[in-house]
Amino acid sequence: MRVCVLYCSKEQNNPKIKALADKMSEGISSNGHIVDTVDMAVECGKIVSFYDYIVVITEPLSLFSKQINPKVEQFLKASGTISGIRCSCYISKNCIRKNAVLQTLMRTMENEGMYLKLSDVLTNADYAYAVGKHLHIEKSK
Repeated sequence: MRVCVLYCSKEQNNPKIKALADKMSEGISSNGHIVDTVDMAVECGKIVSFYDYIVVITEPLSLFSKQINPKVEQFLKASGTISGIRCSCYISKNCIRKNAVLQTLMRTMENEGMYLKLSDVLTNADYAYAVGKHLHIEKSK
């Protein structure tokens, strides 16, 4: 299967979010999937509609915020026809309102018609690898 791991941090070149995305990619590829990792802040406009599964990783804009980087929504709107693609979403553990941030991300993805299978809070890179390794990826119908 072809899988795309999309990530976006509140500030460009955040090594923590990139590490989470890289470890998630490693975990997924250990099961034989072809995985591409894309920084949404840098590659806005990249078409991802040909992937079988999409993973989105981001973080809140601040410690108390429930908002995510607006570049996530901009990227998803400009990424081709992603309606119906199976996906999962994750946030990093660096805020007080984790559930509200996760709901904001889920709502953003569902507004684009994505079929959300799983959501979670990633505590560290090792956990991201474990989640990726055990992620049940199936092709969109």
